[in-house]
Amino acid sequence: MTNFIDNVLGTPARDTREGKKGNLLFGVTVFLLSESMVFVSFFLTYIILRLSTKQWLPSGVLGPQLSITIIINTIVLLSSSLVIYLAERAIKKYKLVRFRLLWLTTSVMGTYFLVGTFKEWQGLDFGLSTGLVGATFYLFTGFHALHIIVGIFLQMLMLVRSFVRGNYNRGHYGVISVSLFWHFVDGIWIILFSLLYLWQAKH
Repeated sequence: MTNFIDNVLGTPARDTREGKKGNLLFGVTVFLLSESMVFVSFFLTYIILRLSTKQWLPSGVLGPQLSITIIINTIVLLSSSLVIYLAERAIKKYKLVRFRLLWLTTSVMGTYFLVGTFKEWQGLDFGLSTGLVGATFYLFTGFHALHIIVGIFLQMLMLVRSFVRGNYNRGHYGVISVSLFWHFVDGIWIILFSLLYLWQAKH
């Protein structure tokens, strides 16, 4: 985590002193791998619990339902990976205006997803204490939402830094780091979506 923050907050001069791009992104890669292990443990635990529990849903509880709102939220979030990639390409060409617009659009799309998540929570027929289905659902979606919030915060930080004169002249590793983090969060959502909604829809 320290290396990740260091890459995001590092000054251009520090970026240059630390050497090649691959070395600078090593900390981000290690951080994402450690995060992956956490999520993998969640996924495995969920699968084992689902397969070993005879009555997953308590009586009268429908569980998470796949709806048009969830599908739209998913499309928006996954599309934001393309937008942030285009923003990354823009900063490589030092097209700051284009970068800012695309970067801000990514944040708006992430915020849209968050709002959709909170609205979904309000409309569910189960809570955190409603058996394993409630505990796992809110833990997973809440932990993922926390990552979305962190991602949006880092995007805002990079956006502000783009207004500092000459800030990206010697590198934009902070942008690359945040972009990788965002792709990671989107990838995690694909698995969560499959486990929580698609699997649920078949039972």
